[in-house]
Amino acid sequence: MTRAVRHTTDLVPGLRVGSVVDIGGGTGAATWAVAQAFPDLTTATVADGSTDALATGRRIARHGPPAVAAATWQRTHLRSDTVLPQAGLAIVSYLLGELADPLQEAVTDAAATASPTLLIIEPGTPRGYAAVLAARSRLTRAGWHVLAPCPQDGPCPIADRADRADDWCHFAVRLDRSALHRRLKGGRLGHEDEKFSYVVATRDPALRGTSSPGRVLRHPVTRKGLVQLEVCHADGSVGREIITKRSPMAYRAARDAAWGSTWPDQALDSAAVPTTVSSEDRNKE
Repeated sequence: MTRAVRHTTDLVPGLRVGSVVDIGGGTGAATWAVAQAFPDLTTATVADGSTDALATGRRIARHGPPAVAAATWQRTHLRSDTVLPQAGLAIVSYLLGELADPLQEAVTDAAATASPTLLIIEPGTPRGYAAVLAARSRLTRAGWHVLAPCPQDGPCPIADRADRADDWCHFAVRLDRSALHRRLKGGRLGHEDEKFSYVVATRDPALRGTSSPGRVLRHPVTRKGLVQLEVCHADGSVGREIITKRSPMAYRAARDAAWGSTWPDQALDSAAVPTTVSSEDRNKE
């Protein structure tokens, strides 16, 4: 959740959040992530149906920043007629994929009514991506604008050509595991890679600004003398950028790029060659 929020603040530096409603928030993890990213946060509400999760979250929150420590922990059973507290930002995290389709739509609508800006995050699986994509489509049909991760409001280009079940939009963050974490999860490694899909949308088109940089959709492929990036572009396409050493500036930028980084839609120089990625090429990979 912290990485998704950080992606958002990187892409939308003008975004200010003074209040948040954390829908299906459980122990309030998303609220902690928002408090870390937005120092102006003063009011937080965590809404969840589990009294145990809310009690645990309230106990942990005593050690948090002021907005978290003073949060309201509200037991809420999500239904088609649920009314949520008003806030500057609404978060629906790791929830939609667990709901039936009609309730997914009702929760998305309730969150959109409660706040002018909405963050939805799900596990980075085909099912999680499908839930995010359905909510994204519902919001854009209602006139909302996508802030992150997409550089445009039109149809997802990956979904449009998703003739392969293993092709979906997601990102990843590496988490360090403590000894306790390893013991609880039966893990051996000192880390794990958490994959997630997300969307941030708003009613306010001014928040997007004048530029909509592309996003790197996969780990960059580095070979001798070149870097290959797969980028989602503002024109609604997915393309491949091949950057060579013939342009030091572009090459250095590409070497520093990572999965989820922004990338300019206009090539930094002539050595960045955009190409269309066909299904046949993808199958060969």
